[in-house]
Amino acid sequence: MEISGQDVAKAREGDREAFGRLYDGVARELYRVALYTLGNPQDAEDVVAETFLEAWKGIRGLREPERFRQWMLRILSIRCKRRVGRYVREKGNIDIDDYIEEGVPDSSGPRAEVRDAMARLAPEERQIVLLSVLEGYTMREIAQMLELPQGTVSSKLHRTLKKLRRMLEDT
Repeated sequence: MEISGQDVAKAREGDREAFGRLYDGVARELYRVALYTLGNPQDAEDVVAETFLEAWKGIRGLREPERFRQWMLRILSIRCKRRVGRYVREKGNIDIDDYIEEGVPDSSGPRAEVRDAMARLAPEERQIVLLSVLEGYTMREIAQMLELPQGTVSSKLHRTLKKLRRMLEDT
């Protein structure tokens, strides 16, 4: 969905309806990125909600209104990194039963193989692949969102795609 510059301007002035339209324009994309990064639907929903709350509070400070989508993805990226950090800190206290999803169909085939291979990637690797391959962002845009050098993003994407290819050939 297209992001309206007029809606961004109105949202910066406190217009809730304009912000709602902006929400509608990026919510699905943010959820997909969060889900692929975190691998858990509930956590993905939580970080997306946190992202929008933070964006609403900080939209007046948005320096480049034409980059609203990238700004939102950057906030989401930071939220996802914090969530992954929390996973790591709590690792010793995890009950594996808390992370087993119930009611998810046991599917097979190429799509399931790709999903399973993606799940085995590190969160940052998943995020870079998702932003590049599935969402179509350039290396420069991804580098800005993740606050990494462009060369680093490019080499991580290349290595991760090779890794995915090997995983899929081994299945």
